[in-house]
Amino acid sequence: MAWLPTLLKGRPRVRGDLCWQQRRGQAPELWLVIVDASASTRRHGALAACKGVLAEVFDQAYRRRARLALLTASGRIPQWQRHGLKASAALQPWLQQLGAGGGTPLLAALAEARQWLLRRANQHPHEMQRCLVFTDGRLQRWQALAPLPCDSVLVDMERTPVRLGRAQQLAEQLHAQYWHLDALNPRR
Repeated sequence: MAWLPTLLKGRPRVRGDLCWQQRRGQAPELWLVIVDASASTRRHGALAACKGVLAEVFDQAYRRRARLALLTASGRIPQWQRHGLKASAALQPWLQQLGAGGGTPLLAALAEARQWLLRRANQHPHEMQRCLVFTDGRLQRWQALAPLPCDSVLVDMERTPVRLGRAQQLAEQLHAQYWHLDALNPRR
């Protein structure tokens, strides 16, 4: 209740005489998660470890009441799994069924994500956007990439004995923070 405006109107006699103030909370959050689920991510348990980290991410999103958007990059084209819905327990079956195979349309996924984030920012200007990209960076070649329009983190899933280090190059081009999966998943 807003005490000062209520008392300035005189002594309140009925409930309708009370003035209320809006609670000010945090700006709503949107977390866009892009998962590279190509065949190369199956090597050395990278996708399995990624699922453990994703379960934690989904749990944190639920606790923070953030909205989630999920985009998978496998096969020929990236596929949207969710578009900015509230995080919930309904994500667990999707996570358990997440498999890897096919090519790596990661560049197409990043381009599509960039456009989607820009459109979403116009529709929801007060929303705090964040992007989390899981990839092993095993791309044949790519041209310079434009940074994503929000704070981003790239998680390197490469766990092979011979590491190419391309995910770190991707992170630099996207202006994203770089983390290795093993640093986030100590249960290895």
